[in-house]
Order: sequence, then C-alpha cells, then structure tokens
Amino acid sequence: MIGSIHVYIITSVTVVLRIAQPIDARNLGSTIALRLDPFYADKTPCVRCWVLLQREVSIRLSKILAGIDLAWVSTRNPTAIAVGFKSGRTLTLEKLLTDLYGVEEIVSGLSAIKHLHGVTIDGPTVITNATGRRPCENQLTRVYGGRKAGCHATNLSRYPDSDGVALGSWLQSKGFNHLGDRVGRWQLECYPHPALIEIFRLEERHLYKKGDVSQKRFGQIHLAKMLMSLKASEILALQIPEQFRFHFSRTRILGLRGRALKHNEDVLDAIVCMYIAGLYQSGCRNKVFGDVSEGYIYVPQVTCTQGKGV
Repeated sequence: MIGSIHVYIITSVTVVLRIAQPIDARNLGSTIALRLDPFYADKTPCVRCWVLLQREVSIRLSKILAGIDLAWVSTRNPTAIAVGFKSGRTLTLEKLLTDLYGVEEIVSGLSAIKHLHGVTIDGPTVITNATGRRPCENQLTRVYGGRKAGCHATNLSRYPDSDGVALGSWLQSKGFNHLGDRVGRWQLECYPHPALIEIFRLEERHLYKKGDVSQKRFGQIHLAKMLMSLKASEILALQIPEQFRFHFSRTRILGLRGRALKHNEDVLDAIVCMYIAGLYQSGCRNKVFGDVSEGYIYVPQVTCTQGKGV
C-alpha cells in the first residue's frame, strides 16, 4: 500500500508526487492513476519527468511475486510455488501451491495468480549445451564450490525435454522476460544454496537435504528459523501469516518423515525462491553467472540479517 508523499528532483523542475489515497496494486492491473502537483502552477513537468516518475512509482508499487521450487522431473515429483505480495521493503507470503505435477499443472497454477509480476525458478530455464555443465554452472561452481554450493551438470543429453526450459518458454510467451526490467514482467533462474549463503552470511551451504531423517529434520528446523528471522530485516522484511507458520514449527517438523518431510522441504524452498524474487524486484546487489543466450543463474549479493548464520 502507498499513501506517502515523495519528492523528486529531476533536472531543474521539482515536483511533489501526491497519491490521493492508498493504492493496492492487486486492484490496479497495469493502470497507474497519479496526480502531479508542481510547486509552480504555471509550469508543467516535462515529458522526461513524467516518464521517469512513472518508472519509479511503478517499481515502488506493490508487486505480486512467485517463487518456484521446480522438481527435476515434474511429472514424477511435485513442484511447489510460493506467492508473495511485496510492498515497499516488506514481502508477505500470501499463497502456497503444492503437489503440482507436470508443466501443465504448474502453468495452470501460475495462470490463476492475478497481476503476477515476477517469477523466480529453482531449475534450469535455458539449456543449449549438449554435454557437461552449462557455462553459468561452471562459473558459479568456481565461486561457491569451495563452500559446498556448486552446481549439478545440466545439458541436453540429460534433459532433452527439460521442464524448466518449457516453463521458461511459456513465461516468455506471456511477457515475462529473462532478467527483465523491474518495471515490466520478468523471470529469472535462481539457485537457493548460494543465495542462502549470501542472505545469511553463511560460511558454507546449509545442509538440510542430505543425511538421515534426523539430519533432514534439524536442517529444516534451522532453515525455518533463519527464514523467520527475516521479519526483522531492514533490507526486505519477510512476513509469514499465522496460517502458514505450521511449516516452520519445530514440533511439527520433528514429527515428519518420508513424503511429508519432503513436502515441507519443497514449501520452504519455494519461500526461499519467493524471497529471492523480492530481492530482485528491490534492485539489491547481485551477480549473474552466465547469460540469457546460454543459461544464467542469479545470486543476490546482500546480507539481509544482522547476525551471522542466525
């Protein structure tokens, strides 16, 4: 919601942007209604001022973002999507879509999200290499491999009909451009492990997917604790409404095993992806390994908590 007054100084004209009443982007669609009140009534802001102001306000307005924990073979394994509402420096979890099988169900879930603005995907969305790793995976592994956060190899031999590529192509057809401008719709490929290292200043990859049941449980408990700590972040506060907090409950996680434990892991992963989406929309420091033509991975380069590793 926006209801404050912002002062912009552009060239020699100073204008005050006044929004008569709070605006909720969920009810706006692509329309932005603004009133410009110049300090000097006999002067009209130049076209450049108006364009820049529209751009800045569009970025600052509330946005609907989605994070996707994409299963490697989505027809056999479930995918989870976390949907959030970003307003200013706060990102609020609004919806969880789980147990989605196949690209069609994922696309159906995304299509039902009104005013969706940006999507992050934990999974390869561009693959052009026949064998070995993608260039972006080699680049990232050189930086994070020593911290146990290197990449698995992705290529056309292993994934000739990649669900991630199919999903990325569908999003592109709907106007979600790879690493697109934050004013318009965008999509990006992310990798939660190095992102968590940066967000929480971890010395190495947080292990919550490997080991026996007990190790996975305690790994999830610690990840849940780290995510909950983001509610106090000055970079981007993460708000988890009460109806979703059972996914973060230590007592509940300690009682999970098998598919139920994996389901909870998928939910937490999707929320991590959603938070990465929030950081991208916020314009935070980042590093992009690779490029759109041969495949890329976006990793935020900002610490979002006060403590180290929480």
